[in-house]
Amino acid sequence: MSLCLLFNYRLQAQELQAKVTVNHNQIQGTESAVFDNLQQTLEQFINTHQWTHYQFQKNERINVNFNITVTKYDPSSNAFNCTALIQANRPVYNSAYTSTLYNNQDADFNFLYALYDQIEFNEENIDNQLTALVAYYAYLIIGLDLDSFSPMGGEDVLQRCMNLTNNAQNLNFTGWKAFDNSRNRFAIINDYLDGAMRPFRQLQYDYYRKGLDEMANNAERGRTNITTALENDLKKAHENRPISLLPQIWTDYKKDELANIYHGKGTQKEKEQVYDILFSINASQNITWEKIKQ
Repeated sequence: MSLCLLFNYRLQAQELQAKVTVNHNQIQGTESAVFDNLQQTLEQFINTHQWTHYQFQKNERINVNFNITVTKYDPSSNAFNCTALIQANRPVYNSAYTSTLYNNQDADFNFLYALYDQIEFNEENIDNQLTALVAYYAYLIIGLDLDSFSPMGGEDVLQRCMNLTNNAQNLNFTGWKAFDNSRNRFAIINDYLDGAMRPFRQLQYDYYRKGLDEMANNAERGRTNITTALENDLKKAHENRPISLLPQIWTDYKKDELANIYHGKGTQKEKEQVYDILFSINASQNITWEKIKQ
């Protein structure tokens, strides 16, 4: 294989197409070089690292945004305190529409980084917080994406995410520990792989593949499949594990899309059924759920 062909093959192998933004407006009196370098280094690392054995064509790569806000920076110790909003999108078949696959804030996106640091990742030896953070979200998002194309299709990748989380317990940073926080990194992946939450994983396939992907061909059938998914998968997951925040997080970033699917469409009985499910899971979004009944 020629060097050129090898390069093209490697380009096709990557799974993620990431955009990294580092907002340092809250930090005064520090040159922007370290923040600019961090942004460039992270983006290059995420986009050039092959995270799994799966081969993704260029047009199949998962679009991911890492919006990192630096809230505190100590140049003497190279310590960054940040929050990060991580969002991933999935294209819908036979349409120009993209649907949110994941959207959640990590309030403990803290790490050490010095100007021109090289980022390296060894899955067997998790000893760097920054690479652990990036790898966690890479595995989580790839796993979610694979689940959306085949039932439980992301199992091996999500297990790698769980293994990484367990191996990161020794890192001296918050967000990895069990039971520290019902919304931290451990809680998210642990709940996702919990047997009681298996319906939530099935939701990814039933909602995206059987629902949204079908709507371009037959809007009625696609919407009916989504209604069934909400009843059989989302509602069941919430009933199986009421303390899990995954259904609430999902409905938070799906609220507008769900309202658009049913607003002015479907039977009144279907609308009431969907409204009742969503309200029981996430009453805080009731203004949006009311639109479903219209």
